[in-house]
Amino acid sequence: MTDPLKILHDVFGFSTFRDGQEDIVRSVLAGHDVLAVMPTGAGKSLCYQLPTLVREGLTLVVSPLIALMRDQVAALRHFGVEAGSLNSANDPDENRRVADAVRDGRMRLLYASPERLANSNATEWLARSGVSLLAIDEAHCVSQWGHDFRPEYALLGDVRRRLGGVQTIALTATADVSTRGDIMHRLFETEPRIFIHGFDRPNLRLAMQSKDQSKRQLFAFLDKHRRESGIIYCASRNATEKLADSLCQAGYRAMPYHAGMAQADRAKNQDIFLQEDGVVMVATVAFGMGIDKPDVRFVAHAALPKSIEAYYQEIGRAGRDGEAADTLTLYGLDDMRLRRSQIEDSDASEEQKRVERQRLNALVALCEAPRCRRQTLLAYFGETTEPCGNCDLCIDGVVLFDGTIEAQKLLSAIVRTGERFGTEHIISILMGEETDAILRLGHNGLKTFGVGKDRSKTEWRSLLRQIYALGLIALELSEYGRWTITERGVAVLKGLEPVELRADVLMKPRERKSRRGVMAAESVVPGDDPLLLALKTLRTRLAKEEAVPAYVIFSDRSLVDMAVKRPKSAGAFGEIHGVGQAKLDRYADAFLTVVREHAD
Repeated sequence: MTDPLKILHDVFGFSTFRDGQEDIVRSVLAGHDVLAVMPTGAGKSLCYQLPTLVREGLTLVVSPLIALMRDQVAALRHFGVEAGSLNSANDPDENRRVADAVRDGRMRLLYASPERLANSNATEWLARSGVSLLAIDEAHCVSQWGHDFRPEYALLGDVRRRLGGVQTIALTATADVSTRGDIMHRLFETEPRIFIHGFDRPNLRLAMQSKDQSKRQLFAFLDKHRRESGIIYCASRNATEKLADSLCQAGYRAMPYHAGMAQADRAKNQDIFLQEDGVVMVATVAFGMGIDKPDVRFVAHAALPKSIEAYYQEIGRAGRDGEAADTLTLYGLDDMRLRRSQIEDSDASEEQKRVERQRLNALVALCEAPRCRRQTLLAYFGETTEPCGNCDLCIDGVVLFDGTIEAQKLLSAIVRTGERFGTEHIISILMGEETDAILRLGHNGLKTFGVGKDRSKTEWRSLLRQIYALGLIALELSEYGRWTITERGVAVLKGLEPVELRADVLMKPRERKSRRGVMAAESVVPGDDPLLLALKTLRTRLAKEEAVPAYVIFSDRSLVDMAVKRPKSAGAFGEIHGVGQAKLDRYADAFLTVVREHAD
């Protein structure tokens, strides 16, 4: 075996591991199966790429998208690593190169889609080729509880067995307790080593606003991010086209992306976004998975995402380089109605629809949270944190009122019905509605029956979401969406702790106070620094010449490091972040020339 730290520096150009990587790498090298949950941008790929280079054997990587395979293979080959993929976009020469490298034992990492691996011939060939590690990216797709369940991913447990029970590492950024349990059940015969390295992305500023002239709100946000790369998500294809046109007229370099576009047009726009700086991609959710561009400085949602997991994954495409990045989500009642109708009109099973309803409710609770958004978001994934100071609620504050009585009414109704019911049944009790279920169960005789007639159903739903965001109640997602009371909720019910709730989300939109303010990402080098701009221009030219994303040449962090250190020799260039031996040999002369031209 070779020293992992030496390979980390010599191949990838990194002097140290990122937080959480080393424990996972060491566990894989020790021969353990692994399930790793790490936030987007934490460097999950390195957790299987590095062990592959430390020891002998072929690593088979399951990846959901051809574009993602293409970019990762290109990045590895730029690091001097033999890598390839099995996909329908390969030309005959590439297929021949891959087959020869696998046969000769030179191939180190081979990427394939789950659909390709479902073919028994392909799996048998790979089993004969000596696969020593199976790496499953986006592993939440395995689970029916995951927000992006894919039936073909559910077959991977069988693929693993056909490969001889090969050592496996499954990686994801979004997996709650139910999803993690399902992944383990479907993929592993025995419990793997589990690494949960947190869901927090402290470099992301979180902000949400109820819609009030949404186009104006978006433009106010974007005005802080001119000449920066970012993504705006829209709910429909038509909306992406219209907004991209409006942005172009306002002087932004914006382009649309959605599934209704011709494949060639989508590919062209995606390549421009990946290779050039200062591009705004206006897209539906068809764009994003596998987009590993590290210098995305903002992500905005022009409409409510479909779930809290989708929101987390989509904002996670900003700031993957660890630098400050900005997010904004706009939401309105129309968005909520649209998302609910999409769930009800889908072909999913009733069980899956129930899960999706609860996920949407959790997202709306985040929108209406009365405390730090990061606290509410992380609580959904089972984590606790102090107020972050980097979200709109921490920075701007909200209009609050003493909601102790309202909270106690909700908590009492939940307790008196045995903590066995969901939102609508609890609210019907408070409203005094004699539904069939309430009459059959005798809940019209409870002390809390009818005590909430002073408020509307819409207000009670908001109040319930708020006490959920505060951690007074918990949602049992895998048990029919029933509400249970937490220890803190018990304290509130007994009158031992007061509760403050948001008044503004109970008001009509025009009554709300408008609270704005966004924070642009800052760097140690100004964005208009002449050397940094020249380095980016060179990177763009090389990326176009080699037909790869710009980050495959060098990340923004590497360029900033060059602009700060201004290396004068190949040896000094080799100490720049992200410069391994292969990139030193390939690019040192070109980038050193630019640095020398700006020596003064």
